[in-house]
Amino acid sequence: MGINRRFLAAVAGAALLSASGTAQSQQLGASSNSPVPDGLASAEDSAGFTTGNYHLLDQLPDWGGIWFLMRGDPAMARQTQPQLQGEYLAQWQRWREQVLANDGVEPRNRSNCSPPGLPRIMQLAQYPYEFLFTPGRVTINQEAWMQTRTIWTDGRAHPVLEEMTTSFHGHSIGHWEGGTLVVDTIGISDTLEVGEGGKHSDQFRLEERIHLSPDNPDVLINEMRMTDPLAFSAPFEMTVSYRRDRHGVLIEFQCAENDRNPVNNDGTTLFL
Repeated sequence: MGINRRFLAAVAGAALLSASGTAQSQQLGASSNSPVPDGLASAEDSAGFTTGNYHLLDQLPDWGGIWFLMRGDPAMARQTQPQLQGEYLAQWQRWREQVLANDGVEPRNRSNCSPPGLPRIMQLAQYPYEFLFTPGRVTINQEAWMQTRTIWTDGRAHPVLEEMTTSFHGHSIGHWEGGTLVVDTIGISDTLEVGEGGKHSDQFRLEERIHLSPDNPDVLINEMRMTDPLAFSAPFEMTVSYRRDRHGVLIEFQCAENDRNPVNNDGTTLFL
């Protein structure tokens, strides 16, 4: 029965593609033509135009190498949980009770191999980060889950929040104030956690000021400020620091091969 159903589904799919005609087939594999982002004075200001702009990168600070979160940084211990309010506080209290009742194991409603998303992914102790500067953007390669985060620095504006598809990293725009990268991020999925298991609304906003330490050029500081008028009763601020490994490289992180639910001795699949 299962084979017949798959066969019928394949036939139906082929018929649907055939019925769509030549116009549909011409679209397959065609390149897209995205509009010029809002906020740019001209199309040539976009990060999509790089030639002739690389000399501008020499004016930026030296963030070469890879960066590891500094464990035991006293700034991280000052505040670990936002001041939640209303339904978000009640949800967090229920979550905490579940964790305590489950021997400290956190319940998950998504794949075990899905990344933590912002802001948590900027606070991982065991996996390093790499910052790449190109004209009009800063790219953060993260060893964890092999994630890539783009911070647009070409002057573009955020999309309209209500029209965005929220995501793990949202939409980040930034600008340089001297040697400090000032970043503003919206559109982070409200299914993700902030702090110790708390959730936020779609109004969540993350602001970052990233700069080298004035006392040590091999230490990078990220001052994070998070606001949410629905979920937080006050801004949530956290400062994290990273130490440099000048000649280090990121290692491939492959989780999908191990994205399986555990099976107990009786052969029963467990759901964490």
